Amino acid sequence: MITYRGVVYPAQTDAMGHMNVQHYIASFDQAFWHLVDHLGYDAEWRLSRKQGWADVHYEIDFRSELHVGSVFHVESSLKKVGRTSMVTHHALFDNKKQLCAEIAMTSVYFDLEARKAIEIPELIRASASSLIETLTA
Repeated sequence: MITYRGVVYPAQTDAMGHMNVQHYIASFDQAFWHLVDHLGYDAEWRLSRKQGWADVHYEIDFRSELHVGSVFHVESSLKKVGRTSMVTHHALFDNKKQLCAEIAMTSVYFDLEARKAIEIPELIRASASSLIETLTA
């Protein structure tokens, strides 16, 4: 599922002339929010329920550089859903469909006031489980 599209601007590059790591992470973070929205998370819950997400672990591999003007997209999938966390996978491709970077993210559903992990709502868990089954079928 395509969860984010972008283009590399000059301000997003580093001294080596390619997109800086912080902008890869930002693209993956944007993709994550589109994915959880698809699963049923409502961003308004941040205010009304004081609930959101906290990333606790990243494993990232950089495969190919992106330069100024490069158009890219991120495809996202779910690898695992647990009681309080889930593991998502995001792959960033250039416009020629070459894999440029990929990340496995572990994200915890979070009580924003108590600052601790809480159970993922059943609506989201059911959607996530269904998506995992669809991807592995």
